[in-house]
This record gives sequence, C-alpha cells and structure tokens, in this order.
Amino acid sequence: MTAATRSYVPALSFDALTPLYDALIALTMRERAFKTRLIEQARLTPGQRVLDLGCGTGTLAVMLAAAEPGASVVGLDVDPRILEVARAKAARAGVAVEWTLGSAADLPFPSSSFDRVTSSLMLHHLTTPEKQAALASVRRVLRSDGELHVADFGRPHTVFTSIVASVFRLFDGPERTAANLDGRLPSLIADAGFVEVAETEHWTTPFGTLAFVRARAAEM
Repeated sequence: MTAATRSYVPALSFDALTPLYDALIALTMRERAFKTRLIEQARLTPGQRVLDLGCGTGTLAVMLAAAEPGASVVGLDVDPRILEVARAKAARAGVAVEWTLGSAADLPFPSSSFDRVTSSLMLHHLTTPEKQAALASVRRVLRSDGELHVADFGRPHTVFTSIVASVFRLFDGPERTAANLDGRLPSLIADAGFVEVAETEHWTTPFGTLAFVRARAAEM
C-alpha cells in the first residue's frame, strides 16, 4: 500500500465504526433517496464509463450499475477494508462493478477515460488542498464535456443546520470541513477546470445541509 493510500479518514472517522456506516447513513441521511436523486441528476446512458469517487461501502456504485446496466461503473476508495464490504454488496446485488484501491488525489486511470464522476459524502473528509488535488485529478480523467455530480455537506441554510454544522466541524475537524460548510465547494470545482458549476438543490439532514452540485468538464 502506498503512502497515499495509508493516509485517509475512515467513513465514520474511526476504523472501528466502519461496520456501522451503512446502518447509520440509511437511518439518518435518507440514503436511498438522495443517491437516487444524484443518479437522476447524472443522466447515465448506455456505453458511458462512470467513476464513483470515494465509493465507501459501494451503495452508490451498485445503484449506478443497476440504474444503467449498459454503463461501465468503477468504484474507487482508499480504504481496503471498506472495498471488501463493497465487493460483497455488489455480489449480493448481482451487478458488475470494477473496484479499485487508490487515492482520489492521484487517480490510477488514464486521462479522459470517464464520462461521469460521482461523489457522495466523501469530499468533506479532505482538507482544502486535498480537495483541490482530488478535483484536479477528476478533471484529468474526465473527457471534455464529461460531468461531475456531487452530493455532500454544504453551507447551512437554516438555523438548525447552522447549529449542527458547528458540531460537525468539531467531529470531522475544521481543516477538513471548512470549505464545505463555508459554501466554497462550487468555487473549488470551478477552479479545477469545470464550467457550468451549479448547486442544483439542498436537503436538510440531521447532520446539516446536503448540497447537490453539478459541473461540466471544460475543454482542455
């Protein structure tokens, strides 16, 4: 395992909590609903190659493969233990997903090799420089006019989500959550070489504001 793949934050910040991840997200984040919405936003078509960045336990990647069987879906994560959970989940669902161990900041794929990249609840785990590196890497592997679709924590939009955000900063660390909670994720995406960057909607969750972002890869 490389140095890049050793340095990561587990899905719930601690390795011991990884087995609880699916149950917690399903109970608190309306997981199926928000991931279904993200898939609808991505508008997959047969023949596309799709990367789920920071795929975690594989729920979104499996849903992508089921939603468009004609697409080729790749799930990438830096945590080898969580990829084992993802592989088992895909096998139970009877769908084909290519699972890859690697860092979002240095994607192990050729340039211009994907039509879509999705990411759900992963970018807030990265520091701002790590976000910038990951988004630049995403732009590299996307074909021109390919699209990035993100669902992640964003700027609080209610009194409740503002209160929750203050707790969330302490739990995941201000250096990792600041760009998300300050609403800077769209500008970081634009700086990485994307155009038509838009926050398409936001949902209130027990952990704060869940923001949906869509962007198109600019021609290089």
